[in-house]
Amino acid sequence: MTTTTQTQQTLTVHAIDPGRLDAVREAGVDDFGNPFTAYDATGDGEPLRCCLRFAHPGERIALISWAPFTEISPWREVGPVYVHAERCEGPAESGVPSGLSRGPLLLRTYRADGSMNYAHNTLIGAEDVEPMLEDLLAHADVTTVHVRTVLPQCFLYAVTR
Repeated sequence: MTTTTQTQQTLTVHAIDPGRLDAVREAGVDDFGNPFTAYDATGDGEPLRCCLRFAHPGERIALISWAPFTEISPWREVGPVYVHAERCEGPAESGVPSGLSRGPLLLRTYRADGSMNYAHNTLIGAEDVEPMLEDLLAHADVTTVHVRTVLPQCFLYAVTR
């Protein structure tokens, strides 16, 4: 009789780097010259990339341009992201954030050198994203997955093993 044991790998979820975000707040402009302008959240679905949850009505937030990669490369995309106007505590939970864990989502896969791995990019429907992240990061040629919204394709968070 053969016994098979399956082990789940540990997923590390990365919100926006608080130090980079602090620099944007202090400068009063994002890295692309857009003013850092605070306003009250409507609570109508603004996903905050600093703490990986949806904004509550009346919270002070800002919409800035953001590039998840800091290195210059063809895969360094810039897009809009919501953040708290003031530094927050970051994600309240470890692992995949429950409020941002269901599709539809676009999962963009990247190799260790930062290049996109088109073969493993995946679109998921309403299902939970965690099993698919486990599967994608089990590939030797996938080191990072960017989780993005489907329609605007905005960056939500990154996941590594």
